[in-house]
Amino acid sequence: MITYFRHIALFIFAVAALGAAPENFHLKNGDRVVFYGDSITEQRLYTTFAETYVLTRFPKLNVSFVHSGWGGDRVTGGGGGSIDVRLKRDVFAYKPTVMTIMLGMNDGRYRAFDQSIFDTYANGYRHIIRSVKQTLPGIRITVLQPSPYDDVTREPGFPGGYNAVLVRYAKFVADLAREENLNVADLNTPVVAALVKAQEVNPQLASRIIPDRVHPGAGGHLLMAAALLKAWNAPAVVTSVTIDAANRSVTEAVNTSVTELKADGSGLTWVQRDGALPMPLNRKDRALMLAVQSSDFMETMNQQPLKVTGLAEGRYSLSIDGEKVGTFTSRELAEGINLASLPTPMAEQAAAVHDLTLKHNNIHYARWRQVEVPLESLKLKTIRPAMDALDKLEAEIVLQQRAQAQPKARAYRLAPEQ
Repeated sequence: MITYFRHIALFIFAVAALGAAPENFHLKNGDRVVFYGDSITEQRLYTTFAETYVLTRFPKLNVSFVHSGWGGDRVTGGGGGSIDVRLKRDVFAYKPTVMTIMLGMNDGRYRAFDQSIFDTYANGYRHIIRSVKQTLPGIRITVLQPSPYDDVTREPGFPGGYNAVLVRYAKFVADLAREENLNVADLNTPVVAALVKAQEVNPQLASRIIPDRVHPGAGGHLLMAAALLKAWNAPAVVTSVTIDAANRSVTEAVNTSVTELKADGSGLTWVQRDGALPMPLNRKDRALMLAVQSSDFMETMNQQPLKVTGLAEGRYSLSIDGEKVGTFTSRELAEGINLASLPTPMAEQAAAVHDLTLKHNNIHYARWRQVEVPLESLKLKTIRPAMDALDKLEAEIVLQQRAQAQPKARAYRLAPEQ
């Protein structure tokens, strides 16, 4: 792990001076985030969505991420060892400055509320917070209220349903956050709300948002990532541009620069260099898109408005870097279109960033779960070199990920439809 961080250090140093972290965003330059939890964290979906958002929205920000979820975990630990073993090996070893914790799904034992079971959860959670604070003074902890058990698209298994139990556990997490001065994110309420709306639209597809009632698919995880990012004060806007076509002028340019604005016949051309990329969405994943449409994700997390006023009435084709991204009326353009909802070259670039996010996390997972933990007791001389080699491999992928996240100059053309 030390080798990994050393290998990315030179790249980080080079970019850190170019842009500081937004003042009110929870993550700061130099932060190292550890995501801790059970199998829902082990899925590496809400965590990688959050990581990709940070890299694409703040491409100059120096933040690294470690994913430490283990299936079946409770506040007492699980298959990866006791809670103290897990914390020492899978959290403290990385010396994080930021940690997220999501536990509770397994702790409630999938049954009606039981006070003694809840007490074990509460006491165990408090132990985790004490241990983390004692070992890592100054760490900023975000506790995550448990994600939902799906009692919306299927009938509850007992009166009241298991998610109601998780909501009681979530209240404890929020109360503990107030007591311990922790950040808190609600990963339950917004996903349940989206499930309710999705169920009204397409019940069969809605059931795929959390396919087995416990482990969300990509759509559910995207909404969970959004809830975490909102708790971190993540901004909605990628960029915002307004162009007055009649006067050939730029009246607004937020987080971007617009240059070389020219009239080309009855259309316009310009060059845009953005400060961020939109959040990529897999539009082929119908369940994910239903989750997005059933939530406020686009409005609150993925706004990239382009407004063009003063155009003659008609329909216009928008191309970016020679790729047609859509056709719009002059009225739609005057009101504004959200580029983040379209298949733009910027979205393609962001998707490539996310692919590298997944790749580096998969390498870390292999190092941890296939080498470090299962082979530790064998005392093999080649274990350390093997882990160091995987660290170097991951670091090289992270270098590509950071490079891929840097926005590029894009050539825009808006022309009347023939």
